[in-house]
Amino acid sequence: MRDGSGEIDFRKLVEDTDRHGNVRVYLRVKGQPKIRLREIPGTDAFLTEYRRALAGKTKPKTPKPDTHYKPSTKGSISWLVKQYYTCAEFKGLGDRTQQVRRLILDAFCRKDGDKPYAKLEPKHIRKRRDAKSDTPEAANGMIKALRQVFTFAVDNDHHDRNPAKDVPYLKSTGDGFHSWSIEEVEQFEKRHPIGTKAHLAMALLLYSAQRRSDIVGFGPHSVKAGKLTFTQVKNARNKPITLELPVRPELKAVLEASQLGEATFIVTEFNKPYTSNGFGNWFRRRCDEAGLPHCSSHGLRKAAATRLAEADASESEIMAITGHTTSKEVSRYTKAKRQKVLAEQAFDRFKKPPESEKSVPPSED
Repeated sequence: MRDGSGEIDFRKLVEDTDRHGNVRVYLRVKGQPKIRLREIPGTDAFLTEYRRALAGKTKPKTPKPDTHYKPSTKGSISWLVKQYYTCAEFKGLGDRTQQVRRLILDAFCRKDGDKPYAKLEPKHIRKRRDAKSDTPEAANGMIKALRQVFTFAVDNDHHDRNPAKDVPYLKSTGDGFHSWSIEEVEQFEKRHPIGTKAHLAMALLLYSAQRRSDIVGFGPHSVKAGKLTFTQVKNARNKPITLELPVRPELKAVLEASQLGEATFIVTEFNKPYTSNGFGNWFRRRCDEAGLPHCSSHGLRKAAATRLAEADASESEIMAITGHTTSKEVSRYTKAKRQKVLAEQAFDRFKKPPESEKSVPPSED
């Protein structure tokens, strides 16, 4: 990179992703602690910050002591959770699932980790569940995680029962992520026209109907004989699902008009692939710029499934594209389509009375 004063060597810069999926940039010099750079890459402020750090004028922060959650003693909930983290079942989970489960269990342990797990009763878990009633998915995630911890405890003779199994899940409210409308897609495209990275990201999500964890891995290697060929990231370790999807003309046109990365189609400012969470945060900002704060990357997957249902695709056909293994999720889209059709048919009958109800003029005899 040049700024008029000679070559600037950015090879000492590295990217790390925190547990929330945020991408952070650091200066790393051999034999020295790394220094975080907080300005936006590519700006003059970033260049100034980089030079100060390289000249030794910025000191790395002293790491804080580990206060992840309350100290664990044998027999405590924290101790049991730490044992669970070492078991084969937990290690066999996908990286993303492991990360989410750690966040849930660590949060539980920060409050109750020092208490004996042998005395944890269903009523205690119900109380923690009900405290999250405003966010039923979060409450259910906590119950699911605790069920797995105590399943491990029973299987390994740490406990004789699973108190979380006696706590039912809360009913979910609403339909989850907002599904983009055609008008919202057009609004996004107007703010981020074809040729921009944001437009490319939107097209990959919409015309593949895949999760963000999948599209961040799409690249030249994914396209074979005109088809996207890949294994979905979700459950890739336990129940891998490999899909072959035709590259739609709309997506092909966007790919041809976009600047693509070498390893993956979408790359960061440093020409590196995005993490799933890092991409999600970046795409969130692009939606905000387009005046769509209620839209998200996952909502485009729902929009794609909805469009397929509107085009009279069957549940099996939609599942062949989205990779769902059961019709439970997909039936939401086809059910909505059936409702519209039935409503139209019903109103057609309302407008056209049956033959038996038509009035007959009296005979003139």
